[in-house]
Order: sequence, then structure tokens, then C-alpha cells
Amino acid sequence: MRFLAVLKFLVWLALLAAIALGLYAFTRSRPQDVPWAALNLGQPIGLFTGRKLNALTRDAPLCRALLADAGVRTTPLPPREGAGGCGYADGVTLDAGGARAIAYAPRPLATACVVAASLAMWEWDVVQPAALRHFGRPVARIDHFGSYSCRRIYGRASGRWSEHSTADAVDIAGFRLGDGTRITVARDWTGAGAKSAFLHDVRDGACRLFATTLSPDYNAAHADHLHLDQAERGGSFCPSGPRGETGQHRAVTLPR
Repeated sequence: MRFLAVLKFLVWLALLAAIALGLYAFTRSRPQDVPWAALNLGQPIGLFTGRKLNALTRDAPLCRALLADAGVRTTPLPPREGAGGCGYADGVTLDAGGARAIAYAPRPLATACVVAASLAMWEWDVVQPAALRHFGRPVARIDHFGSYSCRRIYGRASGRWSEHSTADAVDIAGFRLGDGTRITVARDWTGAGAKSAFLHDVRDGACRLFATTLSPDYNAAHADHLHLDQAERGGSFCPSGPRGETGQHRAVTLPR
């Protein structure tokens, strides 16, 4: 009986060792899919990439280090204070060259560091693959409506402050390919062509990286741009598709 007990113990021990070895191997091969592995901007998007990016809102030094390690050129901005809840202490400009190929217009684009890191991954893992898939050529420029704006949501006199008030948001108006082809949210969102499909793909891909992704599917206020932000929340708010029978938008909450 004692021999059987020892044998059973050894079997369980071997099983636990095999599970631990499997977890170790998985962590080594897919660190972006486990919550405890450190973020690497150069790795593909994984199950917990969005959550790890969002955590950079509370760690600007780590954010800047990750951008530098990934070859993204930035220039730190001096802290800015505004009325009410406005201002930022982690602002950077996305500079030309380095590991990024897409220019921003107008330039320079100044955002919170966490937004810059998210945009870099969006370029590499979402925007450029979608452009090659739909057009056979990469995006050369992204047109935007800016990031920092000291205001409340929708410019109201009262209520919650916008993520723009801390530069934790950016509004994307359109894209320009290397051959001069323009794709704009205002003109090309609807329809069955490649431009519309591209815009929907880059919106859907942003949902995996940003805390909030709003598009023309959300409301009329976003008819001409994609709103991307890194609000501190436990999931991803990504309303997509037309309104349902109840008149409500469908919101997708992803693990972050």
C-alpha cells in the first residue's frame, strides 16, 4: 500500500511538472497572451496586450523605455497644466524615422506616451497589414484632428472631462497611401468597397489596443473620425455595427 501511495504521489508530481513546463513554454512562445509577462511593443497583439498598454498610463518612464526599445523616435514634452482636470505630465511627440513608417498630419502629433505606444502597435499590427491586404501598398500618412484639448466630453459646460483633456485620446480622420490615394472616415466609411472594408478593419483592430474605440457606428459626433483613447477602465469599449432593435449600440468588452 505504501508503494502505491508513493507511486501515486510521483505520478501527480510528474503531471504538475509537465503542466508547469507547458506553461513556461507557452509563456516563452506567446508572452503577449499571459497577463504576467512584460509588454514588448514589437510582439504581435495578444490576449492581454490592451491591458498592458493601458497600464502605461500610470508608468510614463516604462512607456518611454518601451518606445525606445522598439525603435520609435519620440521627444518628451514639458508637463502641461490646464483648468479643471486638464493637463499632462507624460506627453511626447511622435517623430519621423526609426521603426515607424507612417507620418502624421498635421505634425508633430503630440499625445500622452501611452497613446503613442498604442499607435505604434496599431501601425505595425493593424493599419499596414490591412492596407496591404486591401490595396496592395502601405499607408504613408495618417490625418488626424489632434489629441490634447482642454474640454469636457462633447464640449459640454459640465460633466466628465474628455480623455482629450489629458492627451490620452486621438481622433483619426483618414489615411493616405504611398501613391496618393486618400481614405477618409467621413467619405468612405459606408459602402462595399475596399476603402470601407479597410476602415472597418482598422477600427476593429484598434479595439484590441485601445480602451475606447468610437466610429461613425457610434453616433453622429463621430461621423468623420475614429476616436481612440486609453481611459483607465477594466475592458475595451468598442461599439460596432448598426443600432439593434432596442436602439442601443452593441458594445464589445474584451479582456485587457
